[in-house]
Amino acid sequence: MSLAFWSCGAVTAISALVSLGYSVAALRGADPASRTAAMYAFARSLALAVVAVVAPFTGAVSFVVAIAVAMVVVQAADAVIGAVLRDRLKTFGPAGVAAVNLAALIWLLLG
Repeated sequence: MSLAFWSCGAVTAISALVSLGYSVAALRGADPASRTAAMYAFARSLALAVVAVVAPFTGAVSFVVAIAVAMVVVQAADAVIGAVLRDRLKTFGPAGVAAVNLAALIWLLLG
């Protein structure tokens, strides 16, 4: 597998694991009223993280591309939420991760 393949897989896995970390933090800090939503967010983040970690080891470019696209969408949506909240860190952090992941994805597709 190429450097582009492994780079895209690594960036995607790191993105998914960071997202999982934030969902764990949200779950641990959730009050009873928001606990159900936090549990659903955790479940989805866990699934994405597992798939992102496994994908590169299958050697399937299409599998890595699919999860990379999913994580670019997740991080871009997180950036929009950060903007709505007017929180610079929650806007520019995910936007930066989405941009790096998109660049790695383009490199994989065009390389």
